[in-house]
This record gives sequence, structure tokens and C-alpha cells, in this order.
Amino acid sequence: MNRTSSVCKSPSVVLAFVVVLTLLLAGCGSTSETATTPQANATAAPQGAATTAPQGAGTTAPQGSSAAVKITAFAPQGDQPLATNSFTSLVEQKFNIKFTWQTTTFDSVSAHEKRQIALASGDYPDLFLLIPWVDQFSQLDLLRYGQQRVLIPLNDLIDQYAPHVKDALAKYPYFKAQAVAPDGKIYGIPQLIECYHCSYIDKLWINSAWLKKLNLQMPKTPDDLKAVLEAFKTKDPNGNGKADEVPLSGAGTDDPVLPFLMDPFIYYTSDYLLLNNGKVDISANKPEYKQGLTYVRSLYAEKLIDPGGLTQNRDALGKLGNTASANVLGAATVLHPYEFVAANSPDGRDKQYDPVPPLTGPNGTAYATYRYPSAPGGTFVLTNKASKEAQIAAVKLLDYMFTEEGQIRGHFGEEGVDWRKPQPGDKPVEEGATPLLAQIPAKSGDPPRNTNWGAMAQYFQPKAFRDSWVQAVDIYSQEGYERRLQEATHLYDGHAPKELYPLWAVWIDPAAASEAATLRTNIENYIGQNSLQFVTGSKDPDKDWDAYVAGLDKLNVKRYLEIMQQAYDKMPKQ
Repeated sequence: MNRTSSVCKSPSVVLAFVVVLTLLLAGCGSTSETATTPQANATAAPQGAATTAPQGAGTTAPQGSSAAVKITAFAPQGDQPLATNSFTSLVEQKFNIKFTWQTTTFDSVSAHEKRQIALASGDYPDLFLLIPWVDQFSQLDLLRYGQQRVLIPLNDLIDQYAPHVKDALAKYPYFKAQAVAPDGKIYGIPQLIECYHCSYIDKLWINSAWLKKLNLQMPKTPDDLKAVLEAFKTKDPNGNGKADEVPLSGAGTDDPVLPFLMDPFIYYTSDYLLLNNGKVDISANKPEYKQGLTYVRSLYAEKLIDPGGLTQNRDALGKLGNTASANVLGAATVLHPYEFVAANSPDGRDKQYDPVPPLTGPNGTAYATYRYPSAPGGTFVLTNKASKEAQIAAVKLLDYMFTEEGQIRGHFGEEGVDWRKPQPGDKPVEEGATPLLAQIPAKSGDPPRNTNWGAMAQYFQPKAFRDSWVQAVDIYSQEGYERRLQEATHLYDGHAPKELYPLWAVWIDPAAASEAATLRTNIENYIGQNSLQFVTGSKDPDKDWDAYVAGLDKLNVKRYLEIMQQAYDKMPKQ
């Protein structure tokens, strides 16, 4: 289940969202978050990188130097050509490079196919510069092509020419775990994007205006929530005299309703893996999982959950949230409100939704599902086609994007055009942080900017860096939207279990990778389908639970857990 691209793509909200793209720090690494072109993507802010380029790596090539190093690079490209991009020109001069671009689109399917065809045919480039939410090398890809010597291990190059990358590998354990293969080699570098609000993707946003009108409190328990949803359904909170309110909805597998509703009963993740005292287990055969399904079933049976919310996509959810005649949506399980309601809505409904903190269940637990926002895999990958000079120049470029200067210039663009330095009175998105930069949104009618690589340059954005990005104080304005998400996430932070299975950081043994993939697909599909049947009433948790668990066992869950345990045991511990 791919939920890394969590910023709203719904046509119903995209026009209002254009301005927000220049303001929103939603670079999930599902996430995390998306835009239509790398130049337009401004989903995060970098922080904590050094302000100077590495010695011998960040200096401009002197006049009269040797001929430029030719590098053929494969990359996604939007409306503005990479060849004429001002950041391209800057790094070509800085590192004495001449790029030849092999480009693909931002469509994930076609981008993946084009990369695979290039590798299969042998007609692949010197360098891949990818975006994780479009397409990147999976861990299995890196191992397979690395062992075939199609990909060049980067260890020695990083040691010699990339001190800032080396420092990041030492400082950020999950980043190192994602980058270093089991054989100790680095076949590709992932993007380090610690998008804070993307770390807790399964939030519930509720219509606070309806709560106030009906004199209701923010729910604290599953029973509280049920009572609120019942009131939303029966007491006409939108005041139009019609029984048209939809108490709760979601967006199928993109923004499912189950995680938030199940978390009061048992820790819920889309991979269903738990970790108890270092032992890998599965959640979906536990009594607490049954208890959670029984609760969600009661909501569905009383028509408090929109049936479409179990299967529809984000576009359909956006149409529901932006119903023109009246605001009909009481709550939605999404990463952020602009996924289902347009910014600057004429009736102000975009300002009506606030986050519901994790609910405390009958066993006293109040979990919130956590996911490390950086995606495992490789976006910077060198091949055996690259000359030694190209390898060195490319790694120096990578290292530049791990500096504060390079990260800001590469991701955000030109000072005074795309961003500015802080001014007196500017407030960072996180209280206590030191303001670093403020983005300058494009004005209506301005020509397109072609001044940065956007998401393609988003290599070093730890939380501390993103926390320093200037945001407006009004959380309900577009300019303060990221602050709204930051404050919402504070309500969820700390509610994950002390032990988590770090699926984002483990490497599956290549010898077992195919088996593990088949087992995982079968198990997750079975659990997902049966969970839906329990919720909708096709199956009864009281009568059909034992048969369901027996069917799950037949899918060889034991073997799957053995493979995942081995992967966890081999992972360097934090």
C-alpha cells in the first residue's frame, strides 16, 4: 500500500492549492507530499546542514579550467526544462559539469517503466536523480543491480568527496540504515526528509464549528466520538433543514478510516506488524483487533461512516468536502484538511476543521500510527557508465545538496525571488527554533519560475531544519497552514508504542525477498479484505473470527514473521 504521496491531488482543490504549494512544508516522503513539478514542489524546508560547501567540493570551477565533465542524468521533468533551470546552470558552473538530460514525467507508472527499460536494455545513464514519490530504486533494485555491478558503490566516493553526506550518515541512524545495504555498501542515497506532520499520517480532522453549534466537546474516547457522530447525523449542524450530513468519511486506501478508529484498541499499521520485547508479531489476529473491528462495525451499521469512505479515492472525498450547496462533512481521516476542502472556501469551511487527539480506548491505550517520513531506497544512483571524473563531480554535487546553502538553493530557488531571509517579527513553524528562511509565493500572473530542482534536490531536511521555516501565526490562513499541521502533530507525537517495527529501515535478505513479497501481499490483502467484510457486516466478528484467524494462519504468517524477524535482527540498533 503506497501512501507516501499524501498532499492532496484532488482537482476540486488543486486551484486553491497552487498558492499553498509554495508555502506548505509537506514533503513526505510518503509521504510524503507532492506537487506537479519539481520546481513547484516546496513541501519542506531544510535544516541543520552546514552552511559551507565541503573543502575541494563546493568551489566554483576556475576560469580556464579543463573541459566540463559530461554527465548523462535520468530525471523526472515538469513543464520547465531542467536544461535551462538556473540551479542546473549554477551547479554546472560550480562543479564543472555539463549535463545531458534523459527525462521522464511525474507519472509514477511511466517513470518506473522507462527506468526499467533503460536498465534492461543496457542504455542507461551515468546518473539517476529521482524523486521518491515518483519513482526510485527499491532496496531490492539496489542490491540486484549493485551485485550485477551496474551500480557503483558510493562508499569511497563519500569518504573522499562528500563530508556532509558522511556526517549525515553518522548523525541520523535511520538514514544510515536506509542507505547502507547488508553487505556494507552504499549503492544509492535516499532523501533525508523528516517531515514532522508526515510522521503521523492517520489524523482525524473534525468540524469544530459543528461541535460548537451543538454544544459538544472534543471527543476523548471511542464512545465520545460515536456520540458526536450521532449528533452530526441527526441534529442538522449545517442548518439547511436537510438530513444531508455525512458524519465521517475517508479515502479508501489513500486515507483510510481504520487506523485512527482502531488505534484506541490496538496499534494499527498498514503492514500489521508489531514489536514486543524485540520479537516481531502481527496485530490482526489479536483480541484487541477484533474489539476494534467490532467498534468500527457499530459506526458503520448506524450509518455514521460514509460507505464511500472505505473505497473512494481522494478526488471523490474532495468532491464531498467541497459540496457547493452546503458543508455536509463532519470529519475525515486524512493527513491534512486541504485534501478534502479547498483553501479559501467562500463559506470559510476550510477553517472549520481541527485535529482530534488520539482517543483513549477501553484498555487505556491511546495510540497514534507513526511512520518515519523518509522513504527507503535510492534517488541518487551512479552507474558503471559514469567516468571517474563524472563520479567525483556528481558526488560533490550531492554533497552540496547536503549543505544548508545547497539545500536551500536547490530545493527553494533564488534568494529574493523564491525565498528571503528572516525579518524582525518572523516566527518559525516550531516554537523555540531559530528562523532561517521564508518562502516568497508567486503572484497571480507571474511567469513560471525555473529556478530550482524542487523535490529532486530535497536531500537534507532533518526536522530541525524544517522547524526553522517561517510561517504566519494565523494557523487558519494559507500562509500559516504548515503551522496548523505542526500544532496538530504535537497532539499525536508520543502516542506510538515504545517499540516499533522499523519497516522503513530493514533490508530483506535477497534470498528471501521474493518469498517475503509474496507472503506480504497475500497476508495484507487477506487482512484488508476481511477487515472490510467485518466492518460492513458481510462477516460477523463474533461468529466468523475463528475461521478468519485460521485462514490467516494458512497463509504462512509464521514464515513471514520469521523473515521479518531476521531482517530486524540484522539491522543496526538505534
